[in-house]
Amino acid sequence: MSDILLQLPYPIVAALLYAALGYHFWNTRWRETDKPHIALPMQTWERASIFAALLVHGTGLYLELFGYGGMRFSFSLALSLMLWLAVLIHLLESFHARMDGLQPMVMPLAAICAFLPAAFSDAHELMHARELGFKLHFLAAMLAYSLFTLAALHAVFIGFAERQLHRRAMTRGLGSLPPILTMEAILFHMMAVAFVLLSFALGSGLFFSEEIFGKAFAFDHKTVFAFASWGIFALLLIGRHFYGWRGRLTLRWTLIGFGMLLLTYVGSQFVVDVLIDRS
Repeated sequence: MSDILLQLPYPIVAALLYAALGYHFWNTRWRETDKPHIALPMQTWERASIFAALLVHGTGLYLELFGYGGMRFSFSLALSLMLWLAVLIHLLESFHARMDGLQPMVMPLAAICAFLPAAFSDAHELMHARELGFKLHFLAAMLAYSLFTLAALHAVFIGFAERQLHRRAMTRGLGSLPPILTMEAILFHMMAVAFVLLSFALGSGLFFSEEIFGKAFAFDHKTVFAFASWGIFALLLIGRHFYGWRGRLTLRWTLIGFGMLLLTYVGSQFVVDVLIDRS
């Protein structure tokens, strides 16, 4: 029985579950019908279905990360773990904040990233993974990535909602979304928490590099992108707090900061794991 479980293609099953959920939420929240545009709150069985997908996805991730002794990692596992955490945070957030209408983008993206470890299976073992400092650094970085992923998706949705309102086009998808001011509050709340985590991850890597990674801090392109994204998010949070910044400019810079953050590890690791190794 255990051999069968170990051979179960978790990434494929998780991707199919997320894809099915994405279609369901699109069909019930976004697809245009003749029915009135009434917001449909997330149902108990829908939350249970998301939890089941998370369980399958998380099991597969654990086996890939720790199932070979030590800890293995790659760009595909990084993206898969980021989206696993993002969906988990999204699910938990839905219990005390209205998240209706956001799932049709979150779930398909989770399906793609859950499948990546099956398509790109090359991974390398991480040194010093047993050290407490490394674990805290890694956890903070992954949580920050996941929260910024959700923040970027929120920025996309807010931009979509604002364009539709300016066109006076009331669609079913727009009716399913929370009010724009609520979405902006959620966006900056997530961004603030993610910024604290990112600051810890960057600070620990900068000042305790030898203890965490076993080598001195190196100033390279990844460092430039990391601190550039940190600076962008710092300015956005300061502008929001003191000057009430909002609107398209803040949404655009949120996406730019997220793009730079992705390049710090995932982009460069993709080049190493896929383009260079397979050339």
